[in-house]
Amino acid sequence: MYDIIIVGGGPAGLTAAVYGLRSGRSVFVIEREVFGGQIVNSPKVENIPGFESISGDVFADKMLDQAMAQGAEVTLEEVKAVKKAGDIFTVETAEGGSYEGRSVIFATGTTHRVLGLEGEEDLIGNGISFCAVCDGDFYRDKNVVMIGGGNSAFVESNLLVDIVSHLTILQDMPFFTADKKLQDQLLASDKVETHVGTKILGYEVDDGVLTGVKYEENGEIKVAKCDGVFLAVGLVPENDAFAGLAELNDAGYFVQNGNCGTMTPGVFVAGDCCAKSLRQVTTACADGAIAATQACEYLKQ
Repeated sequence: MYDIIIVGGGPAGLTAAVYGLRSGRSVFVIEREVFGGQIVNSPKVENIPGFESISGDVFADKMLDQAMAQGAEVTLEEVKAVKKAGDIFTVETAEGGSYEGRSVIFATGTTHRVLGLEGEEDLIGNGISFCAVCDGDFYRDKNVVMIGGGNSAFVESNLLVDIVSHLTILQDMPFFTADKKLQDQLLASDKVETHVGTKILGYEVDDGVLTGVKYEENGEIKVAKCDGVFLAVGLVPENDAFAGLAELNDAGYFVQNGNCGTMTPGVFVAGDCCAKSLRQVTTACADGAIAATQACEYLKQ
C-alpha cells in the first residue's frame, strides 16, 4: 500500500515523487517507456533554470536519480486501468501488475501526433520516424522530409541536417513557428529546402518502401522524393482510460481545478497531459510540485 502512486515518469511525475517523499510519504512511480519522457529525445536543452545547456537524457537521469535516492520505488510497466473502492485505488498494468495506493497522480504526458493518412500506420518505424537522435543515422547521406514547422521540427531538423544529404521541410501554416534562433541556425544550410502553406496529401510507396511525400502547394500537386519522413506535427494525450476518474476536455486533456485536483477526491493531474497554455519542462515540474503537495494535504484528511 503506497501513499501516492504516480502514473508517468517524466519531469512532472518525478518532481511529484520528490515532493511527496520530502513530505514523508511512500511513493511509487510507474512509467511505460522511458523515465524522463519526451525530453530524453532532446540532445540540447537551454531553457531549464540553472543549466545554461544540458542534454535531455542527462537531465532525465538526474531527476530519476534524485527521486530514487530519496526513496521512490519505480517500475517500467504500462498502466491500463485505475479503479477506486472506498478510499483505496488499485492500479492495474498490462504486464499483470496490481498496486494499491491512497492517492494517484496522473502525469501521463503526451504522445506524437500523426496525420492519419492512408498507410501511415504501416510506415511508422519503416520509413516514418519521430526522433532524429534515435533514427537519424538510418538516413545518413539520404534525402529526408520533415513535416512540421515548430520548435520540435527545427530541433530535430538541426540534428538531421548534419547527417542527411538533403532535407525538405513541409509546413502547413504560411510561416514557421519555431524560435528565430532555431530557424537561423538551420536555414543557413544549403542542404535545406523549405515549403510553407502546404497540405500533405499522402505518402508514395513502392513495393512497401517509402519513396516520397505528395503535397499541395499554391494549388499545385507536388511530390518530395525521399528515403524517410520525420513527423513533428504536435503531441496528443492518451488519457481516455482514466476518464472515469478525471474529466477530459474536447481535446482529451485532463481538466484540473487550479491546484491539479480533479472531480475524484484523491486523484490529481500534472504536466503535459493537462489542459494548459504552456507545455514546458518548467511548467511540468511546477505541476508536479503542486499535485504532490495537494495529494499530501488530501492524505492528512
